[in-house]
Parts: sequence; C-alpha cells; structure tokens
Amino acid sequence: MPQTTGRIKLAGLAQTVSIQREPNGVVHIQAQNPADLFFAQGVVHAQDRLWQMEFQRRVGAGRLSEIFGESALEKDKLLRTWGFYQAAKTAYASLSLEGKALTNAYVNGINAYLATHPPLSLEFKLLGFSPEPWTAADVMVWGKMMAFDLATNRRTELKRYQLLAKGLSKERIAQLMPLYPENGPALFSSNSKTDTALNSLSSGDLPRSALERGRGHVDSQKQAEALLAILEEIFPNGGTHHASKGSNNWVLGGSRTTSGKPLLANDPHLGLGIPSIWHLMHLEAPGYNVVGATLAGLPSVVIGRNTHIAWGVTNLKADVEDLYILQESDDGSGYVYQNQIKPYQIRTEVIHVKDKPPVKLKVRETVYGPVISDVVKDFAQAAPLALRWTALHPDDTTLEAYLALNRASNWSEFKAAMKHYVVANQNFVYADIKGNIGYFAPGRVPIRKPGHTGLYPMPGNGDWDWQGFIPFEELPEMFNPEQDYIFTANHNITPPDYPYTISLEWANNSSYRAARIEQLIRSREKHSLADMLKMQQDTMSLFYKEFMPIIHSLTPTSERGQQWRKRLLAWDGNMSAVSQEATVFQAWYVGLLGITKAETGEEYWGGYPHYFLNAIQNGDVACKALKMTCLEYATQVFEQTLARWGKDIPAWGQLHQATFNHSLLTHTPLAFLSDRKMPFGGDRFTVNVAAYVFEDLKMVHGASYRQVIDLAEMDNSRYIHPMGQSGHLLSPHYDDLLPLWQKGEYILIPTKDYPQAETLILEGR
Repeated sequence: MPQTTGRIKLAGLAQTVSIQREPNGVVHIQAQNPADLFFAQGVVHAQDRLWQMEFQRRVGAGRLSEIFGESALEKDKLLRTWGFYQAAKTAYASLSLEGKALTNAYVNGINAYLATHPPLSLEFKLLGFSPEPWTAADVMVWGKMMAFDLATNRRTELKRYQLLAKGLSKERIAQLMPLYPENGPALFSSNSKTDTALNSLSSGDLPRSALERGRGHVDSQKQAEALLAILEEIFPNGGTHHASKGSNNWVLGGSRTTSGKPLLANDPHLGLGIPSIWHLMHLEAPGYNVVGATLAGLPSVVIGRNTHIAWGVTNLKADVEDLYILQESDDGSGYVYQNQIKPYQIRTEVIHVKDKPPVKLKVRETVYGPVISDVVKDFAQAAPLALRWTALHPDDTTLEAYLALNRASNWSEFKAAMKHYVVANQNFVYADIKGNIGYFAPGRVPIRKPGHTGLYPMPGNGDWDWQGFIPFEELPEMFNPEQDYIFTANHNITPPDYPYTISLEWANNSSYRAARIEQLIRSREKHSLADMLKMQQDTMSLFYKEFMPIIHSLTPTSERGQQWRKRLLAWDGNMSAVSQEATVFQAWYVGLLGITKAETGEEYWGGYPHYFLNAIQNGDVACKALKMTCLEYATQVFEQTLARWGKDIPAWGQLHQATFNHSLLTHTPLAFLSDRKMPFGGDRFTVNVAAYVFEDLKMVHGASYRQVIDLAEMDNSRYIHPMGQSGHLLSPHYDDLLPLWQKGEYILIPTKDYPQAETLILEGR
C-alpha cells in the first residue's frame, strides 16, 4: 500500500502540503500555493490509481501492444490513426502560461511520487513492467479519450452508411433510426429548429451517387461493419446493442426549495468498471477551495462545488463529428478536393509490440483529418472515409476551463471559464450562494451547410465543409428562468427559433428521463435535500407507460399469458429490483428487438425504442417476413417470455445485476477477487439509469457519480461513486463505497471539522 501517513520529501515542492484522508478514503489537500496544490493532487492520484492512469494513457497514446502484445495491435492502429496523442500535444501547446504551469505541477507530482520507487500494484507485476515518467501530453490525452467515449455520432453515421450500402432506402433508415420525437421534452419551450430540420432530411445527406461512383455497395457495407466492430472494442457497450451514454442534472431555485436557496443535482451515466472513473477530493489553496469528483490523470475538480458556486454536467449530444467520403486520384496518392488533386499528408507511427518486431503504420491525413477507414481491411471498391472532429483541432483549451471553473465565484466568472471550453460538449447547470441558477452549453459546435444534417457521411470534395462554429455569444444559455428550475437529461436543448443545428440525435432514452425529472420537480411546491436524493433513486419507467396500449392489445391464448397481461396492466411501472413485473416486461421487450435482424444485421436493434413503439402499434414491413402482424409477433414473444422461466419468474434484480469488471484482472483467475456484481433496479429509461446488455440483462451503464449540492449549507452536500477511492485490490477502500451506492446512500465531504484517519505531510527537498 502507498504511504499515507508521516512525512515524505519530494523534489519540486515549494512549500509544505498536508494530505488528509477520511475513514472512507476521501482526500483533503491543503497547500500554500496553486502549483503545490496540483503537484499534491498528482501525488494522490498516483498513490490511489496508478494502474488506472497507466492504462488510460496507453489507450490514448495507442501503446497497448507494448504490454499486452500482438492481441492489442489492431486497437493501437486505430488509436494511432485517430491521432489522439498528437492532438493532446497540440492541446497542451495551446494552454496559457498559467495553464501549462499547473499542468506541469500535476505531472511533476506524479513523477516525484514515481521517483520514490513506491510498491507497484498487482497489475504491473502481472504484466511485468514499471511505469515510465509522465509528460503533459499524458495528462491531456485522457480528456481526448473521454470526448471520444462521449461522442456518438460517428457510430450512427457509420450505421446509416452501412444500411444505405446494403440497399436500404433513406426513408426506411429514417424509420429504423428515428430521431428525437418532435413532441419530446425540450429545455426551452419550442422545438422549431429541430422540427424544420426533421422535415428537410430528404433534401440532403449523401447523394446515392457518392456510393455508386464506380464503388461497390458490398465493400462499403463491409467497411462500415468492420469500423463499427473495432470501435466497439475500444469502448465496449457503445453500439446499438446497449445504452447511449448520458446523464441527468437539475437545479432548483430558492422559490422551489424548503431552504430558500438552490439545490443542484447531477449523476453522469458511464460504463461501470474497476477502478471507479471518479475520485472524490477536496482541494484547498489560495484561490481554491473546491470539492467534488476528479478524474485520475487530470488536474482540477471536474464536477462539484467551491465556496461560492456549484455545477453539474450532462452530455450535450452535440454533433461535432463528420465522416467524408473521398474520391481518390487514379494513383491513390491524393483525393479530389475543390476540383483539384490534393496529396495525402503521410504521418508514420511506430508501434512497439511485446516480444515482436516494431510495426510501422502509415497514416494518411486530409484537410478534414485522418483517413480512419485505413485501420480495417482494404475493401477494394469502398471509398476511403476521413474524419473531421473538433477534438482533433489543435487549439483545445478545455483543461483551462476546468481550472478557471474551480476558482469562479459568480455567473460572470463561470461564463468566462466556459470561453475556454472546446470538447466534450456538455450541459452545465449552475447555482450560487446568492440564489442564482443558470444553464450554459459550452464547446465548439460546427455550422453545416443547408442539406448537410450530419446524419450521413458526405462527399469530401470541399462542397460540404464546415462553415465555422457557433459563436460563443450564441450558445444556448439560461439564467434565473421564470419557472425557477432547469433540468437536462441529454434531451433537446435547442432554443426557440435558434438559427443553428446543435444536434438531431439527442439521446434516444432521454425523452423518458427528462419527462420524469420534470414530473418529479413539479410534483410538489418545494423540495428538500432529501427529496433530491430520492429523485436520483427513482426507478419509475415512463417508457413502460407508453407501452401500456400495446400490452392492452396483446391477445395471449394461454391462461398464464392472460393473467400476466392483466398483471402488467395493473402494475405501476416501477423497475424495482424486487419486481417480477419488471422482469417480464424487460425480457419481453428484449425479445422484440430482433425483428429487424434481416435488414440491420443486428441481433438486437435496441437503440431505437420509438421505432418499436411505432412498429407494433401501426405495423411495419419487418414483420412481413414473419408472416404475421407486428402485434401478433409481440403476443407470441410475450408467451415465449413467460414460458422461459415457468412458474418461478425471478425478481428483476436477480437477472439485472450491476456488473463491475476490472480493466485487467477480469481476464485472469483473480477475477473472483477483483470483480463485483449486485442486484439493481431501474433500466435505461429511468432517472436512476441502469442500462443492460441485451444478451444476458447484466447492467453495464449507470450513475458513475452522484452529487446533490445544498447552496444553503455547502458542507451539507452529498456525494457518492461506486467501488471505492483506491484501485489497490487489497485496500480497505477498494470497494467500501459500493454498498452505499447500491442502497442509494451518500457521504458528506465537509471542508472543515471532518474526521481524519490518516495525514501525510509532503515536504520539498
């Protein structure tokens, strides 16, 4: 275990720093200047999460093959082709002098700790290597990877491209992959811009000639399938089989709270794993007194509060990626751009492979970005695909935004911090101790030409280039709205008559979560802190409510089927872990997801619930191959679902278990020691998100962190994340927060008078 008591002398510190740990492992750092503060944060992150940090930087740099061998080579090729690490270097170069200094201080803290030759965790011993010193690019690259994880448009764009190449019409694809419902909840009162865009979809997007320009549909289809497959390997559970990445946040003004001061809640939904994504920390130095969730490998508090303001984030779902179909020159050395042949710029990457010779990779760069299709097999008749993505642009100063946010004391300073924000685009909700609440959607969002909706790849000939970015002054914002509450759940945030398109693909489960959040907010005149905590645990499914007319129309012939139909109709839709009704409903719904397999190639077409609602209620061509109506098919699947278990239908939590797998040990005989699973309620449509894998119903996405900030008494705020603070398997803080997270309980992180279990003093030398 790392040394967490006594004194350590470390080169690079200017003054003494105190690191105090509570009995639950939560860390408090007190420093006498900002550089020493972030130096110490680097030390603590390395103490608690060194393997996690090492794995993350190797993913970002495309250096997995060095420790895992040839089995990781294809992943490294994709990661090198994308150019995350190259983008990380340019992002660091774009920081201000202060931003660079604080980043360097954090890096110096990690390296000073490594220089003490600390005992390494089991993962390093199993793989037989020691971590090398850190660089600023190692810090910056994990921000790129988080942006990669949260951006989803590339997958849906590729999927539409694949289906079009397979021969499906754009009209049929629009049915199979419906966009956010026009009548779905919206942050602002009108949805007019999205409605206009929806009505004009048929006028743009990838003329069929782009596929037919001497290039075979089959090869384009296979190319897209191969790219989707390798993307799924990098960040599993991100495809249509599983859940969209999402989050909830909401803030209530004083007129809606029992204290008369704002309450702010946030729970980002990410993949479950070990170690936890987040690390809870209190940072204190001149200009800083900030508490909340940090990311191991990055300086600052990402989500939380200081003594003046609080904030929470959700994925904006902005469309900041585009794929471009290139028309190559006859000799393959370039591509047609603005009616001329433009040569590819070649970047050579050397990938070192454990126990094998190095592999040289040639990456072709275009005016848009890398040719990402080069990472899969060469399909002779498929056109190359290039990627443009805001995260690969050189001037990414997002880290600067978080450093400034940690110091902000009012709305004006909060907005000033947001000017530095580039990617990944987020919905920020805000509150301050003076009683103000607000919303802002920072980040760089491209402006596209009319006819280019971002739903399909476009010809990369210069005709469909971006027309700049939405000006900062015109990004969506809200301050002290009349209703005195704000909420986001990855749903539509387009302001009325907004002149730009931020996205057409809001999260496909978000309309239900958003509607339920607003329903709960409006359910009482004033809310307490306890009410907010209860809201985060809510497992009532409005998706089930929308399915009730279909259940009513089912015509089961068996007595048991008739009984269960009545039972579901009498049920309230609460996806409790102890509910049998939840089991029947969820298993039945999953059984319906295969009706599109012949068209989509997917065993479970689970990413588009509104398609299934429409298909079963109104009929769909997919059911013609089954020689029955969709409603008849739904009845058949209902009977089959009940027959699956006989009389002993398990409670939902028996099947639906929150599953935490270790990034390395889960693949070893030590998995029984490292991994965790437990019964859990909810589903992908509930406020307490609990998205599962369709094949076995195990829960793989959920609340990676929860906070409720009380602006009336900041030290009364509540926090929790799953697992524990430490990534060390034998640490008492490996999983001590997990039972609290499962039961919907929280911890306090006061900034004074907190219990101290361990104190470590860092001294310079």
